[in-house]
Amino acid sequence: MEDWTQTLGTLPLLGIAAGAIALILVMIIVFKVHAFLTLIIVSLLTALVAGVPIGAIATTLTGGFGATLGTVALLVALGAMLGRLIEHSGGAKALADKFVEVFGEKRAPFALGIASLILGFPMFFDAGLVMMLPIIFAIARRVSKNNVLLFGIPAAAAFSVMHVFLPPHPGPVTASELYGANLGIVLLIGLVIAFPVWYVSGYLWGKFIAARIPLPVPNLFGELDEDQPTNPPKPRTIILLLLLPMFLIFLNTGLTTLASAGFVSIDSTWVQVLVLLGNSAVALLITVLVAIVVLGRRRGENGTALEKIVDSALGPVASVILITGAGGMFGAVLRASGIGDALADSLADLGLPIIVAAYIIAVVIRLAQGSATVALVTAAGLAAPAVIAGDFNPVQIAAITLATAAGSVFAGHVNDSGFWLVGRLMGMDVKTTLKTWTVQQAIESVFAFGLVLIVFAVGSML
Repeated sequence: MEDWTQTLGTLPLLGIAAGAIALILVMIIVFKVHAFLTLIIVSLLTALVAGVPIGAIATTLTGGFGATLGTVALLVALGAMLGRLIEHSGGAKALADKFVEVFGEKRAPFALGIASLILGFPMFFDAGLVMMLPIIFAIARRVSKNNVLLFGIPAAAAFSVMHVFLPPHPGPVTASELYGANLGIVLLIGLVIAFPVWYVSGYLWGKFIAARIPLPVPNLFGELDEDQPTNPPKPRTIILLLLLPMFLIFLNTGLTTLASAGFVSIDSTWVQVLVLLGNSAVALLITVLVAIVVLGRRRGENGTALEKIVDSALGPVASVILITGAGGMFGAVLRASGIGDALADSLADLGLPIIVAAYIIAVVIRLAQGSATVALVTAAGLAAPAVIAGDFNPVQIAAITLATAAGSVFAGHVNDSGFWLVGRLMGMDVKTTLKTWTVQQAIESVFAFGLVLIVFAVGSML
């Protein structure tokens, strides 16, 4: 595979990608073929048509599948276990009741989104979303059983906004390094734009689409217990339990950022131990173990009964995990075909202003091959020489960094593993996910780019 060079031009590759995406939609929506089978079939056909060496096709497919599952499977499975323990103990209902009591039913989606923004500062998108789902679902049931989008979209959008625009998340950190941007300025501007971007693309869009698409709350964490326990845990116990992985992950991201800035040594044993404890999967594992003790054993659940509670969480999420992995497989095939590189090369010489060019390149690559990280890194790598050679001040460079990040999140669809993760976790079919999540990602991208353009213009006056 290392010696293989793609000989097809940009237009044929773009046609292959468009045809593959159209085939996925037709197979799933029209012919009702299961999404898991569809993604595998189309991934295989796309690799053959794009000319990927036959000997490398199987490796490309399994590599993309495995790379996605390496993180998603652990996070979704552990998050589902945590959610089932919280649900079964009555903790989700207790916290939902308290939440609605404090904020009221009308303000509950807004408050839940703000809580997700705070949790999303150190936590990766998928880890934060999975961890918050039991609370999202419990509040949605408490207020309206057929309106999960009213609560799910604002919360998911909050985690997306923080993951895309705020250091120490890997995307903006990597782009900052490529552009030579001041990480502190990127963080400051990211914090300024995060709330308005979330408010428009998450909260307002969530209210708008929820009023038009009623969607029941899924039974993701197993069948709901009709008879809630008479001694549910206190809401503060659940809050502390949710804050535990946030604290551990913050240790990881915080220490990693400090190490990259030279304030601590990444080779120090204590730093490595804390970074390990703050790994998303390890942090969730620790939280599940604590939940087993606090919500299980201390409340009289033991032995086989407790094991069955935890095991019951895995069945409902198995499909989510496999379909998300298959989405990663399809994205890997598109990347292996070279479509991203071909598009980037074609767009690099358009003569657009740097900030606009970086955004458009990131958008097109995101649409073509799915991965936001690949879109961000590729676009930043192409634009970096012009940015470094240009006469830009630190504020302008930070604005260009965030403009590239904005482009990388545009309109995630069937070639993005995150599309399948959000859709399946919230019980949406492909058509509904396109109407809700894909549009949300487009609004988030465009609105953020508009704000960043204003920052760039103000920076040019400095």
